[in-house]
Amino acid sequence: MKRRLLAALLCLTMAGTLLVGCGGGSDSGSTDNKETEAAEDTTDDAADAEEDTDAADDTADDAEEDADTGNAGGPYTFGYTCMDGTNPFFVTIEDAIRAAVEEKGDKLISTDPANDVSLQITQIEDMIAQGMDGIFLNPAEAEGILPALDALKEADVPIINFDTEVADLSYVATYTGSDNYNAGKVCGEDLVKKCPDGGPIIVLDSPTMNSVVDRTNGFLDAIEGKGFDIVAQQDAKGNLEVSMGIAEDLLQAHSDVVAIFGGNDPTALGALAAANAAGLTDCKIYGVDGSPDIKSELASGESLIEGSGAQSPVSIAESSVDLMYKIMAGEKVDERYPVETFLITADNVADYGTDGWQ
Repeated sequence: MKRRLLAALLCLTMAGTLLVGCGGGSDSGSTDNKETEAAEDTTDDAADAEEDTDAADDTADDAEEDADTGNAGGPYTFGYTCMDGTNPFFVTIEDAIRAAVEEKGDKLISTDPANDVSLQITQIEDMIAQGMDGIFLNPAEAEGILPALDALKEADVPIINFDTEVADLSYVATYTGSDNYNAGKVCGEDLVKKCPDGGPIIVLDSPTMNSVVDRTNGFLDAIEGKGFDIVAQQDAKGNLEVSMGIAEDLLQAHSDVVAIFGGNDPTALGALAAANAAGLTDCKIYGVDGSPDIKSELASGESLIEGSGAQSPVSIAESSVDLMYKIMAGEKVDERYPVETFLITADNVADYGTDGWQ
């Protein structure tokens, strides 16, 4: 009997031990699973963090690439219009702007109104219809261009006004161009120095072109009170052929003039042709631009061309493009950005060369 009781007690004890062992084994397995899952989660988080870092690096690379090209938000389409696309001065500006714009992967649409403001307005309206992000604009007429400015404003197209100011600068994002008043002034100062006794002179200007008006005002202010008599002042429209015809007629009545001032170099070259045809040998002719043709005349040492209030179309183009991209980037710009002007004569023409613009 005792043996049976001992055997029963032994069985109960072993069964309890097994139950405890089974319970402990189950808890250990649960803990191991949790630790494994936690490790896996940590690995996943690390992978996600690496992906986020790669994405951030890609974004930074893209931003750096955009900064290098200067064209974040592009590609852009820009318009270009000037008063006379055949004038070498404007040809140089257009070529320089086009090269800079296309280098950035953008597009330039150009038109030439040939000094006809009505045509210029129509051409601008056509460019608006094609769609453009901004326009480089030089007006054929400061006042006459206003309808086109209204259309550009309505279409929300920012305007870089270059070389010649429009009548109302509130329409434009900014203006950049030569210090035209000074360009005329340096010509007048040179004339005063070389003709201290004064004398009769002819002025060939262009009242519809603000740039020429400024140049003429600078010239007239420089010679005021210095003994000069303006025997004629007429509109040559900034054109070589027109100025030549006008100068031919004027020189028949005023062959004794000591000087002729032209509002730009084409006007001065037209006056030169007329003066040569009239047989003048002692008349000083001034222009404004510093064009290769004028510099060639100055370098010859045998021309009636005395000097030119020089400007740099390359500098104007560079300034225009720089300002346009600042506006595209949402940067604030000033109302105007003047470009330096200076006098070129036979004495310093070698410093600037004759085969291109300065």
